Amino acid sequence: MSTISLIAEAGKVSWPITVMFAMLLVGLIVALAVEEKIHAKKSIIAGSFAIVCLLLATFTGILSFEQIVVGSHRVVVPGGEVDVEFSAPVDIEFYPEGSTEKTDEIALDDEEGGPDPAAVDHNHHSSLHVDGERLKTPVYIPGIDWSVIAIILGSSLFVDVTSKSGLFTWIAIKVTKASKGDPFLLLFFYGFMTVVFSAVLNNVTAMIIVGSLTVVSLEKLDQRKLLLGFLLIEGLLTNIGGLLTLISSVPNIIIGTAADISFTTFLIKSSPFVLVSTLLTLWMGSALFKIKRLKTADEKSVAKQLVESFDENDGVKSWGFFKFAAVMLVLFILVIATTSALPGISNLGMGFVAMSFATIMLWRFKSEVNRFYSAIDWDLIGFFMALFVVIYVMEHAMVLHAIGEGLQAVVHDIKQVPPSRMDATTLLCGSAVFSSVTDNIPLAAMFGNILHDLGTPNDSTLWWSVIFGANLGGNLTPIGSASTLVAVTIMHKHKLPMTFMGFVKAAVPYAIVQIALAILYVLYVLPYMNF
Repeated sequence: MSTISLIAEAGKVSWPITVMFAMLLVGLIVALAVEEKIHAKKSIIAGSFAIVCLLLATFTGILSFEQIVVGSHRVVVPGGEVDVEFSAPVDIEFYPEGSTEKTDEIALDDEEGGPDPAAVDHNHHSSLHVDGERLKTPVYIPGIDWSVIAIILGSSLFVDVTSKSGLFTWIAIKVTKASKGDPFLLLFFYGFMTVVFSAVLNNVTAMIIVGSLTVVSLEKLDQRKLLLGFLLIEGLLTNIGGLLTLISSVPNIIIGTAADISFTTFLIKSSPFVLVSTLLTLWMGSALFKIKRLKTADEKSVAKQLVESFDENDGVKSWGFFKFAAVMLVLFILVIATTSALPGISNLGMGFVAMSFATIMLWRFKSEVNRFYSAIDWDLIGFFMALFVVIYVMEHAMVLHAIGEGLQAVVHDIKQVPPSRMDATTLLCGSAVFSSVTDNIPLAAMFGNILHDLGTPNDSTLWWSVIFGANLGGNLTPIGSASTLVAVTIMHKHKLPMTFMGFVKAAVPYAIVQIALAILYVLYVLPYMNF
């Protein structure tokens, strides 16, 4: 049953049941916000709530345990006239054009294998599903977005294997040498490297790689006093870099999939903001933390000699594998970027591409792949699967419908393109605030479902309001994103003073400027980039 169908049947779910499940959703968000205090992983928290939600949904009778139809074909029926041959008698479900809300259901004549023309006499275009096969599947399986799971799993494996070639460390040391040891240049080089790594890897991996190299570089350059500023700025830039591509962050994947935004379109629309925001953040960071250029010739000479002692080749154990990994990384980015335009591949999706490239890279370690499987963030995978199940139950319990009604009360015309400035601003700021105190993944999943169910046009900038808000809100607090939490962890590891409130005080000026810039970008730039 589609989500829209569920909304149409809102009257079948009593309000006490909706309230009960809404309280469970709030409980999940609160539990994720205090994850560190209760000493439990995300997968355990979300999994526990998923179990409770499924049990209560079963006892209250809001779940449908019908068999799932797969392999069916959707046929547009103009003016109610059916002109299609059927291989066997099937059930026809009619939908208004452009909607997934069923308006009628007619059984085909068993003898002739075709529909009764009188039964399909509608005054509007309709569509129907024919053929297919019914499978008995656990009720929670359809609720999991397997394309998102495949993208995360495949990308993680691909990046992990590629990193063993020494490619990323080689790039980082080359960048360090290019700065000639000048702290100001090093900040800008590391800043852009953080953004690029966050875009093609993931935020956490990027922060670990760049953060670790930053510590080594600044200590060798005798600039340890600048380490706190570097790590803070890099942590903030991971969330900006997470805006660059469709696969840079999980909220991007969730919202981009719901809005049907292609990889290339996402990159083109987000790039100008990422560039300006990165430059502005680096400029603010250099001013606030007093990171300045080297002035005297002696300072420059000493710094250059120290940097030249770095050897980027230390991490390369096989030049053959290094070159192969470099080629595969370029191909991976190109294929991901053009998936929607490639024959055959476009139907299989980005998840297939990610898993295929991961498999190719794993052949390099074919007899010891277990070490890469064990390194996968299974907590993250389990968290997503459980989260999708919870969201699925919330759809049936009409919780998302209730939130959608509340959203409609705030956002006056959700189908307006472009939306009103107040609507886009409210949604962006609301997303940022919520993502700063809890995980931005359930936030993105919830808003993605709601905007889709309310019929938000794919070219509406409201989708981008959620994308910008969910990513940039992570810069308001250290628990707003995993990468900023990693940055704080590295600070503590190296005995740098950074409390929760200390991070907030230091990061809020950057976050406010970034969010304000995002609002201006969504209101005055994106509406003119629809193509």
